[in-house]
Amino acid sequence: MTDGDSGNPVTLTWAVRLLLLEAAGLAALTAYLIIRLLTADEVQLGVAISLIVMAALGAAAIVVVARSLGRRTSGARGPAIVVQLFVIASGGFLIQTGPLWAGLALIALGLLVGLLVVLPASTRALGVD
Repeated sequence: MTDGDSGNPVTLTWAVRLLLLEAAGLAALTAYLIIRLLTADEVQLGVAISLIVMAALGAAAIVVVARSLGRRTSGARGPAIVVQLFVIASGGFLIQTGPLWAGLALIALGLLVGLLVVLPASTRALGVD
């Protein structure tokens, strides 16, 4: 079963969409961190800027991976799986520190996207057989 617009299998199309959702989440986190930096009474500027830059770079990297998967670049599958391992690890951290629901949601999202990327239809489309 393929997506009508791109010709990609539905599994790959949904993996790309969910990766873009993850990137949007990191972009929102970046905006939140900028607001916190600008409104905080006391701040360690180096730490704050580093954290903002890392979140922004993470969002940009995920967009690149999603676009590469959408274009059926076989080399994008590995980085997409690595991103999901980071998402799952972040969920595990949130389970320990709270909120529990956010941790469980991240773990489920990471597992779902990872599964979509390695399903046979996606694997064939990427030419990784």
